[in-house]
Amino acid sequence: MDDNLGSKVKKLRIDHGLTQEDVAKALDVTPGYISNVENGRNLMTLRMLAYYADLTGVSLDYLAGSVDKSYQKTALDNEIMQLVERMNNAEKEKLISTLRIWFPSK
Repeated sequence: MDDNLGSKVKKLRIDHGLTQEDVAKALDVTPGYISNVENGRNLMTLRMLAYYADLTGVSLDYLAGSVDKSYQKTALDNEIMQLVERMNNAEKEKLISTLRIWFPSK
């Protein structure tokens, strides 16, 4: 199946025998909004994706797709940096001591 959200939304709607009007009514949006999503002109909000996933019986990650591996690495690095920035010097020294246990110098 295509990773394109619009294609997934349309295929799921058709597979469930729903019209754009049916989906729009269930999600409290206009049929034009559903058409724009299906044609790639609009993206659904996270809330709308969750409602659509529930409506069609699929998981949210199926609709949204997986997170790019390079993004995951960057996100982890950013989270570590944010935590370290909040530490005082004594806490940073403890962290360094702990890391040296895990990664002894050769």
